[in-house]
Amino acid sequence: MTEPFDAVDVIRAQRDKTGLSEDALRWMIDAYTREYVTDAQMSAFAMAVLLNGMSRDEIRVMTDAMIASGERMSFAGLGKHTVDKHSTGGVGDKITLPLAPLVASFGVAVPQLSGRGLGHTGGTLDKLESIPGWRAALSNDEMRDQLRDLGAVICAAGSGLAPADKRLYALRDVTGTVEAVPLIASSIMSKKIAEGTDALVLDVKVGSGAFMHDLERARELARTMVALGTDSGVSTTALITDMNTPLGRAVGNANEVRESIEVLAGGGPADVVELTVALAREMLALAGQPDADVEAALHNGRAMDVWRAMIRAQGGDPDAELPTPRETHTVTAAASGVLTRLDAWAVGIAAWRLGAGRARPQDRVVHAAGIELHVKPGDSVVAGQPLLTLGADDASRLPRALEALENAYSIGESTEPRSIIVERITA
Repeated sequence: MTEPFDAVDVIRAQRDKTGLSEDALRWMIDAYTREYVTDAQMSAFAMAVLLNGMSRDEIRVMTDAMIASGERMSFAGLGKHTVDKHSTGGVGDKITLPLAPLVASFGVAVPQLSGRGLGHTGGTLDKLESIPGWRAALSNDEMRDQLRDLGAVICAAGSGLAPADKRLYALRDVTGTVEAVPLIASSIMSKKIAEGTDALVLDVKVGSGAFMHDLERARELARTMVALGTDSGVSTTALITDMNTPLGRAVGNANEVRESIEVLAGGGPADVVELTVALAREMLALAGQPDADVEAALHNGRAMDVWRAMIRAQGGDPDAELPTPRETHTVTAAASGVLTRLDAWAVGIAAWRLGAGRARPQDRVVHAAGIELHVKPGDSVVAGQPLLTLGADDASRLPRALEALENAYSIGESTEPRSIIVERITA
């Protein structure tokens, strides 16, 4: 078969900013999925996108082409609104765990297709797999049945959703093109739109522990993704949220599950509760329930009931003991004062070095490994007081984790309180 376009011509058009036709862009994605376009050629195209950007229409076409590379799911017939949430990832970000059952407790279906972590940010599936027996892999029929019966499912995305993105994502990781906003946005939104949800709320992190370190780029990403969702008929809003400090007091896997259960029981750290409630309100508003009393559902047991049923439905035991580390080390304050800074990036790297994350997709996560934060910025401390406790199954991991924390915190006289919600982006 004669190909209608040539990859070199498409690369040159993107490189020289002469404009790409819709047909050429769709062909480029399709031909790469078919392995006609080589990795070297797609690498050159991705770099040209990173350097020159893309128009809103070009990003829409590329996203649509990535969706067309695989299956498209539908939850029609459930008799419920479907609404999903996506976070761009951060340190201690366990929000999906309490959020999905909380929103589902209002009769809304939450199809949360999640992933595993790579690098300093933990994956939702890694956290849940610390629960004995829990399984991430569900068939489409199992997912639909669970959504119909319980309202919430957190599981692995099937390989049939946007396979073009799977190839391109791996390529971006090794070619220095991960940061390209059009590629980030099309990667996230191709999977979310293909998933078939009615509405979507985006949690775009900004700060030292996030993908986007500065607010302007976080805004650009949020606006691009909201536009993609809107153009595809998915009601989409975004919250830009602070990720300079880790979320909550637990960073890891099993310990983040414990903290999530505290939130579902009506307790938990204030910042985790604040963000969970804010995202739940956004999701429920898109589902037609703008006045839902989400705080009450955390205190009266409704959300916890859905959590327990959800865990059981996927083979887990909600009452099982979670893994705990064999080795611990506590870092103490060198001086008295107020904790003014606790760097999310450094804490994330330390947790990763303890075994809570992975450097390669095939690496095994140590579910018991992680860090407990005893204080957060704004808290008063005295010299010798515990600041954080590191946990690992292998004591040899502790020294390198401690190295990552050497300049991770500051103690001063006072600090200004920061709001976790930085900005709200709508269509």
